[in-house]
Amino acid sequence: MSSPDVVWKNGKFGQTSRRDAWWLSPTAVFVGLSIFIVYSTWAAFQNTHYTFGPYISPFYSPDLFGNTSFALFGPKPGWYPDFLPFSPALFILWIPGLFRVSCYYYRGAYYKAFWADPPACAVSEPRKKYLGERYFPLIMQNFHRYFLRLSYILWGFLAYDAVRAFFFANGFGIGVGTLVLVMNVVLLGGYIFGCHAFRHLIGGTFDRISEHPIRHKLYDGVSCLNRRHKIWAWLSLFWVAFSDLYIRLCSMGVIHDWRIL
Repeated sequence: MSSPDVVWKNGKFGQTSRRDAWWLSPTAVFVGLSIFIVYSTWAAFQNTHYTFGPYISPFYSPDLFGNTSFALFGPKPGWYPDFLPFSPALFILWIPGLFRVSCYYYRGAYYKAFWADPPACAVSEPRKKYLGERYFPLIMQNFHRYFLRLSYILWGFLAYDAVRAFFFANGFGIGVGTLVLVMNVVLLGGYIFGCHAFRHLIGGTFDRISEHPIRHKLYDGVSCLNRRHKIWAWLSLFWVAFSDLYIRLCSMGVIHDWRIL
């Protein structure tokens, strides 16, 4: 029997000596990411039903230009080209989108699932030449740390939205939507504050981090989140889409937002 390394380098696409169901993981990633991409793209272009009471969809926050009370700078600006589709989501979604696309975990996941590069460990891929991330467009992955910084700004707005979700027209209260938005902030916080790039920013630049007690504590905290980075990545991805769907269905009158308090 050929060794896994020989099969991976010289075998036909998909050939392997593995006997486990290695294809399950890339298939699940392909299906999961495809569903999210289709839904989030559709939702971003709707430009409607993205607010309900004190709730605003995380796909549309911060609402820079819109026709709701959440809009920071008023309605659609006059300089926006009429021939282009308009939606407040298009002004901000590129930030979390590029952050996730360039995420270290997601790279490994969708490289396998969408490009079969390789489809799994010790499984032959459809190409023999390794290009790496030295050329366009993959060299853009090096900008991940900048998308991280922008994502923290958006996370701050989402945290504010979660607080605002406690205040209804008749005063303080808690609805199911309130809990949905609070959970969204928690899961996104676990994901972005456990980011590999943030871990490096906190303490990876030191040769001896033990000599910096405060940074060492922060580094340990980020490392704790980082150990479950894959889980945070998937849970936050699912929940941000669920948050949009919940608010959308409430706004459309399909479901009712039950007030707990």
